[in-house]
Amino acid sequence: MILRVEPAVSGLRGEFTPPGDKSISHRALIFSSLAEGQSELSGLLESEDTLATLRACEQLGARVNRSGGKIYIDGTSGVLRPPADRLLEMGNSGTAMRLLAGVLSGQGFDCTLSGDHSLNSRPMGRIVKPLRLMGANIKPTENGTAPLTIKACGGLQAIEYHSPVASAQIKSCVLLAGLYASGVTRVVEPRLSRDHTERMLPAFGVEMPAACSVTGGARLKSNDFSVPADVSSAVFALAAAAMVPDSDITVRKVGLNPTRTGFLRCLEAMGADISILNQSEQGAEPVGDIRLVYRQGLKAIDVPESLVPDMIDEMPLLMALAVTAEGTTRIRGAAELRVKESDRLAVMATGLQLLGISLKEYPDGIDIEGGAVSGGLVDSAGDHRCAMSFAVLGLRASDRVRIRDAEFIATSYPSFRDDLGRLGAPMQTGEQA
Repeated sequence: MILRVEPAVSGLRGEFTPPGDKSISHRALIFSSLAEGQSELSGLLESEDTLATLRACEQLGARVNRSGGKIYIDGTSGVLRPPADRLLEMGNSGTAMRLLAGVLSGQGFDCTLSGDHSLNSRPMGRIVKPLRLMGANIKPTENGTAPLTIKACGGLQAIEYHSPVASAQIKSCVLLAGLYASGVTRVVEPRLSRDHTERMLPAFGVEMPAACSVTGGARLKSNDFSVPADVSSAVFALAAAAMVPDSDITVRKVGLNPTRTGFLRCLEAMGADISILNQSEQGAEPVGDIRLVYRQGLKAIDVPESLVPDMIDEMPLLMALAVTAEGTTRIRGAAELRVKESDRLAVMATGLQLLGISLKEYPDGIDIEGGAVSGGLVDSAGDHRCAMSFAVLGLRASDRVRIRDAEFIATSYPSFRDDLGRLGAPMQTGEQA
């Protein structure tokens, strides 16, 4: 599918609430499925990724019902059943695969976790290593990728794992395995990664004896849980408003977890006028409304490496935003982008060059010189975040921008085109370029 974006002829204006947070939705589904009793979940993101997680939870024994826009899950009390054919297909969801690998490593049955071509190309050694240290019988392919074959073992042992990288997926995988281990499992990171798991486990009744630790045998309890709107989706509209003169938009009820707001801090550093309003708490997370008013053009920055882990999902969008800034934006410490759904550094660099942008690519980053954007046809390489980033940039182009593989946007943000369209962004989809 091709997404066609016309240059914006007027400012973006209006307000909306983005869909539920993807990271939190995955965890809410998995934790509810492991819990004792019925959980009521509201605000869940229903995208291809999270629906893959929901199907996997059902295959493992959770009972799911829908009513009034909410999802009700009768949990398994931690006792899972083997899925049909001992296989779980996770689609493109790396989060679900890595978290469920931790859970399944402590079960008494064999199971294989597989995904689509993109997911089965991503590295899994980073979770295989700590799980094996705990005694798990888990095997990736010879290339260290999925499918992951997990066999029943004689029981897991708790560990204190010093992760070489700050990764919420590694941390969550090990902590979930720790629920089935003997002793106290603890994860130490070089810096704090997304802490949704640490916030949500206590909400589901799990006591954490120390920072980032769990005790084996701890049981999850059902919980009525409300998922905040996804800041990683909200930023597309905010970036568009920061690019297009005379824009004034507000995104409502957005999660403002400090480990997820690196992009907002970069936007402010580049000169954007951002206000946080109506702050409160929802689902163990800080939330609020974000208003952005276009006051002036953006200035290039050197992105602090310390912010990169807090905005790893937003890095493709930051690259698009850098094109509209005066000067040269420099990004380093972002090698992780090369092993996401695509090599996001390479995909964005190639697309930006096709649109007439001067840049220099590095193994762990990129320098982007702000300048005029031409129209053209770019390839998102099946990566949802790259596709949406090119689409936002198209609003500032001199001619129509067309994006291939736009159907993959449904991986994380099915209502992307509709939400930006309500603000005045001219976007249409079709089969022909």
